[in-house]
Amino acid sequence: MRIDILSLFPGIPAAALSESIMKRAQEKGLVEIHSHNLRTWATDKHHVTDDAPYGGSPGMVLKCEPIFAAVEQLKAERRESSGGATGAAPKVVLMTPAGQPLTHALATSYARESHLIILCGHYEGVDQRVIDHLVDAEVSIGDYVLTNGAIAAAVVVDAVVRLIPGVLGDADSAAADSFSHGLLEHPHYTRPVEFRGWRVPDILLSGNHAAIAAWRHEQALAKTRRVRPDLLGSGGTEA
Repeated sequence: MRIDILSLFPGIPAAALSESIMKRAQEKGLVEIHSHNLRTWATDKHHVTDDAPYGGSPGMVLKCEPIFAAVEQLKAERRESSGGATGAAPKVVLMTPAGQPLTHALATSYARESHLIILCGHYEGVDQRVIDHLVDAEVSIGDYVLTNGAIAAAVVVDAVVRLIPGVLGDADSAAADSFSHGLLEHPHYTRPVEFRGWRVPDILLSGNHAAIAAWRHEQALAKTRRVRPDLLGSGGTEA
C-alpha cells in the first residue's frame, strides 16, 4: 500500500508515523507513507494556498489549484510507476470535521486499498469544487475541531496501517481489538497475580479456554453496555 498525505504542515504526520509499529511497517515494505507540503504545488512566488471566501465570512479557504495539481500529479506518478497498467484508482480522502466518522469498519475497508491520498483540511476548509470533483470521501475522527487536518490524518493512517496483514506481530491482535466484533475489548491482566491486594480473576488462571472465552465475552458486553451502549444498537450483540 502507498499513502500520500497532502498538508500545509507535513512534519506533523511524518513525525507521528515514523515511530513504533508504523516505522516497522514501512521498514518491512508493507506500506509507503509520503508526507507532502501542499505549497509545493502553488504557482505564485509566495506559494499561497488559501484565499478569502466569496460572499464574506471569517477565515480563509484552501484554493482549488494547488490541490488539484497535487492529486493529479500523484495519480500520474502512480500510473507511471505501474507501467501504465490500469487498476484501482487511488482513493482520495479529505480530513474534515464535516466528514463521516472514522470507524473500525471504515479503516478496514481502507486497508484493502492499494493507494490512499489523504488531503488535510485547514482554516475554514477547502473550496467546495475539491469536494464535488476530486474527493472520494470526507472523514472525521470526532465531533470536534482541530487546528489542522494533519493531526487527524496521522490518526487515520495509524488505524488503517495496523490492519494490513503482517503489520502487527500477532495476526490475531487486530481481530481482538475493540470494535472488531461490535463490542469494546475485554479487560487484560498480566503478572503479578496479586498486586496491592488486587488479584487477577481466577478464571484467567484456570486453563479452561472455553470458560475464559465466555468470561471475556461477558466482560466485553458489560463494558460496552456501560460505556458505549450506542454500539449495542448499531451492530453490537447481546448474545
